[in-house]
Amino acid sequence: MSEEHWVFGIHAVEALLQGQSNRIEELWLQQGRNDKRINELQLHAQQVGVKCKTVPREELDKQVDGRHQGVVAFTKPAQTLRDGLDHPPLLLILDGVTDPHNLGACLRTADAAGVDAVIAPKDNSAPLNATVRKVACGAAEVVPYIQVTNLARTMKDIQGQGIWITDTAGEAEQSVYQANLTGPVAFVMGAEGKGMRRLTRENCDYLINLPMAGSVSSLNVSVATGVCLFEAVRQRVSA
Repeated sequence: MSEEHWVFGIHAVEALLQGQSNRIEELWLQQGRNDKRINELQLHAQQVGVKCKTVPREELDKQVDGRHQGVVAFTKPAQTLRDGLDHPPLLLILDGVTDPHNLGACLRTADAAGVDAVIAPKDNSAPLNATVRKVACGAAEVVPYIQVTNLARTMKDIQGQGIWITDTAGEAEQSVYQANLTGPVAFVMGAEGKGMRRLTRENCDYLINLPMAGSVSSLNVSVATGVCLFEAVRQRVSA
């Protein structure tokens, strides 16, 4: 594969198999696992034509930094995220969000808003650990959390499929309430404190601001995520 993408965990992979099985290039299952859930997942994969491979747990541990539950799906590049959708894609890109509480809150909000996938770099991002799963309240098991090795390249792939990438910035002239969010859109949210990296920002199509009436200059990443995603939901419902 030219670019590696991982989705892991039983529920997250099952959600992919149910809705976007054509995105899965290969499914890796932990050697020695013979429980009901793994067997059902393997059967489902075989029924939809997904290639399965059994590997030692150590191999799975090398690929993902999180609780994989013995299941790791290698997916096609992010440009295929539109495949099989009956609506304009709504994506969330997290650049360097390392706080597990913030990641869990973002996943919970993403699930509630109907986000199709959450994308983050493999390095310098919070793993799907127990804290994330607890804060996410079940969303970590159903929202595809795709870790990529090169975020800038993935963003270009997304743009190549006609998905507009937007960033929040205080200096932006247009507010989130003025932007047209009814079409294919991906929101980029930066790391706590530092914000997003320069290269990430350079790959965004346009900037929007969140109107701030008080004395603070910015919002927590999970709160900002909620504002943007649900404004997109509001516009799509009203369209």
